[in-house]
Amino acid sequence: MIPRAVLDGIVAGELDLAFRRWTRRMHVPGGSQRTAVGVISFDEVDLVDPGAITEDEARRSGLPLEQLLDRLSRKDGDVYRIRMSFAGDDERVALREKSRLGPKQRAEMVARLAAMDARSKHGAWTRSHLELIDARPGELAETIALDVGRTKLPFKADIRRLKELGLTESLRPGYRLSPRGCAVLRHLRSLD
Repeated sequence: MIPRAVLDGIVAGELDLAFRRWTRRMHVPGGSQRTAVGVISFDEVDLVDPGAITEDEARRSGLPLEQLLDRLSRKDGDVYRIRMSFAGDDERVALREKSRLGPKQRAEMVARLAAMDARSKHGAWTRSHLELIDARPGELAETIALDVGRTKLPFKADIRRLKELGLTESLRPGYRLSPRGCAVLRHLRSLD
């Protein structure tokens, strides 16, 4: 988790470093992470001696050196310096606004959802989850999951799969269908 103030600093080009203490490397150079402000790229990930961290490097991470070293001292493991940059907007944001689907796109989406259902160990779920989110926007995932006999974490994992397709949006709390999700659900209903 990257604090919002740090994310804003990365987007503005004011911050470009983070320091983490890990028992195993958690990021690799060239990797990225979706965040509340867009995609953050991990350009370099290097093992460092905490005593060699400079005031300038600490400032580039958004903390005074003393505070940074104090935070790092609270955990076990090796210290890593991660050079980060803003890689751009989360492509799912633009995707979920694309609600005008042609016949070919609708057929592809139906096929993708059917494939997700076929791979599922708990049976077909994509349509029912879209219906649930449509009927219960902003409701806690845990509440919805319990009402349909599922546990929270696997339920949320399924919703994230729908989010990858641009069909849902996260709220605080809960979810809602995106404009694209509404269009897909309308199409699925028309097939009944």
